[in-house]
Amino acid sequence: MIGLDTNVLVRFLVRDDEEQFERAQRLIQREARAGTPVLVSHLALLETEWVLRSRYKLTKTEILDAFSDLMSAVDLNVEDDAAIEAALFTWKNSSAQFADCLIGARHRTLGCRATATFDTDAAKLPGFVAA
Repeated sequence: MIGLDTNVLVRFLVRDDEEQFERAQRLIQREARAGTPVLVSHLALLETEWVLRSRYKLTKTEILDAFSDLMSAVDLNVEDDAAIEAALFTWKNSSAQFADCLIGARHRTLGCRATATFDTDAAKLPGFVAA
């Protein structure tokens, strides 16, 4: 299995550099033909959300749509996809950051009863407590 770095994932999603998009697409297709879907890690996804929001000025809805497409792609293997799905669901209707939603979802899958935070927006999320 091969993992995608943030820059490859971003180029694949935004397609702002056609040559790099095609290289990313060929890599994904080549790995799929070999029977090994590529990995999208939590870290790459977190950084990708930040890049899409801050650099490309995508809206939350646009990022949610892009990530939903990633989740449904058969040639990609998203790390702990259940935690990502839970984080996206929570983030959709929240004022908290995606990273906080993912941290909380991942903590739940790891068996934590709660996530302690100083962030007032994150503290409103299910499974979070004020520290």
